[in-house]
Amino acid sequence: MANTSRGAELRAQVHLAVPLAAQQVGLMMMGLVDTAVLGRYHTDALAGGGVANSLVFGVTCVGMGIVMGLDTLVPQALGAGRRGDSRWLLLDGLKAALWVGLALSLVVVASPLILPLFGIAPAVEHEATAYVVTRSFGVAPFLIQVALRSFLQAHGVTRPLLVAVIVGNVVNALADWILVFGDAGLADLGLPAIGLPALGVIGAALATTLVQLVTAAVYALAARAVLAELPATPRPPSAVRRVVKIGLPVGLQFGAEVGAFALAALLAAHIGELPAAGHQVAINLASLTFSVSLGVGAAAAVRVGHAVGAGDHRLARARGLTSLGVGSIAMIGGAITFVVWPAELAGLFTSDPGVIAAAVPMLHVAALFQLSDGTQAIAAGALRGAGDTHAAFVANVLGHYGVGLGVALVAAFVLDLGAVGLWWGLSAGLTATAIFLCARFWRTTSRPIDRA
Repeated sequence: MANTSRGAELRAQVHLAVPLAAQQVGLMMMGLVDTAVLGRYHTDALAGGGVANSLVFGVTCVGMGIVMGLDTLVPQALGAGRRGDSRWLLLDGLKAALWVGLALSLVVVASPLILPLFGIAPAVEHEATAYVVTRSFGVAPFLIQVALRSFLQAHGVTRPLLVAVIVGNVVNALADWILVFGDAGLADLGLPAIGLPALGVIGAALATTLVQLVTAAVYALAARAVLAELPATPRPPSAVRRVVKIGLPVGLQFGAEVGAFALAALLAAHIGELPAAGHQVAINLASLTFSVSLGVGAAAAVRVGHAVGAGDHRLARARGLTSLGVGSIAMIGGAITFVVWPAELAGLFTSDPGVIAAAVPMLHVAALFQLSDGTQAIAAGALRGAGDTHAAFVANVLGHYGVGLGVALVAAFVLDLGAVGLWWGLSAGLTATAIFLCARFWRTTSRPIDRA
C-alpha cells in the first residue's frame, strides 16, 4: 500500500481497536475487582474464587467461541455488500447462543466434581463450588451478549459496548462490596445496615451474574437501532449450522488455551493455598494486558473479514500485520509495567504479604511472555476474519499441551520451582502458539481466500 493508504489503514485499525480493547479491559476489570474484594475477605475465598472462575470460564469459553462464528460471517457479508444478510446472521447467532448456553449451564454446575482429583483443600473446594453454582445462571445471557457484540463490532458500533462496560464496572464494584461483606460493606459506604449477611464468594458471583444480564440488555437495545437501518432482504437458509461449524474450532481453541491456564491454577492449588492465591493475583494482572490484545484481535477479525468479503487477500494480509504491530506496542508496555511495579500491582488485590511474595516472581515471568501472548491472540483474530478457525485450535493444542505442559511439569516438580515453574510452561506454550499462528496467517493470505 502507499504511505497514505498505510496511514489511513492504521487510523481505521486504531479507531476500531481502541474501543474494543477498552471494552475487553473493562470486562476483565470486573474479574479483577472480584479478586481484590475477595482477597480482602478471606484467603480461602480468594483461592476458591480463582479456581471457580477458571472452571466457569473454562466451560463458558467454548460456547463463546462457537457464537464467535459470527466474527467471520458478519464482517465477510458486509465486505461483500450484503448488509441485509447480517440481520439474519444475528438471529441465527442468538439461537445458537441460547441453546449452547443452556447446555453449558449444566456442565458448569457439574464442573466442581473434578476438584477432588487435584487434592484441593476442602475449604477452597467449598468456596469454589458455591461460586460456580451461582455463576451458572449467567452463562446463557453471557453468550447472547457475545452474539450481539460480534454483530455490533462488525458494523463499527462500539460506543454502546463502552457505555455498558463502564456502567457494569461501577455496578459490579458496588454490588461486590455490599454482597461480599453484607452490612459491614454497607457501613463502609456510609449506608445503614439492613440485616444483610456477608455472602462471600456467593455475593461476588451474584454481582457478576447481575451485570451480565444488564449488559446483554444494553447490547440488545443498540443492536435494535442498527437493525432498523438495514435493508429488508428475504430470509436466507438458516445459518445456525454455519455459525456452529465455523465457531466450534474457535470454542475448542479457547477451551484448549483456558484449559491450560485452568490446569495451572489447579496445580498451583495442589502445591498450596499461598501459591494458588498468588497465581490468581498474577493471572488476573496478566489477563488484563491480554484483554487489550483480545480487543485488537477482535478488530483484526472485522477488518480482515471485510477485506476477504471484498475478495482482496493482499489487503487482508496488510490489515492483519497492522493489527499485530498495534498489539505489540501495547504488550511491550504491559511487560515493562510487570517488571517495574510487580509488588505494587499485586498489592492492589491483597494485603497478605505471603500472597504478594508468591505473585511477584510469576509477574516477572508474565513480563517475558507478553509479546507472545498478544501475538497469538491477534493472529488468531486475523485468521478468524479470514475464515480459518481450525488453525488456532491446532496451534493451541500443540503449543500448550505438546510444549507448555511438559515444560511446566518439569520446571515445577522436577526442578522444584513450584508455581513459578508452571508459569515457565505457560510462557513456552504461548510462544510456540504465536509462532505457528503467524506462519499460518502469512501462508493463508499469500493467495485468494474463499469466503466462509
